[in-house]
Amino acid sequence: MAKIKGTITVNTERCKGCEVCITACPTNVLGMTKEVNKKGYHYAYMLNEDDCIGCASCGLVCPDGCITVYKTKI
Repeated sequence: MAKIKGTITVNTERCKGCEVCITACPTNVLGMTKEVNKKGYHYAYMLNEDDCIGCASCGLVCPDGCITVYKTKI
């Protein structure tokens, strides 16, 4: 059985830093950057990239649709 590895991309300019995606992630992959976008918000990023299982929970709960989830077989 193939194992699934996940990764995400975050539209950093649309992210408003609500942190809903961080709470929704079952493997604690996401964190907030110290940098800010043009609107002055801290945005989400992959803190623990190797732990992402591609479940897409973060993308589903994002109120602004900023997160795209990709899955690959390894």
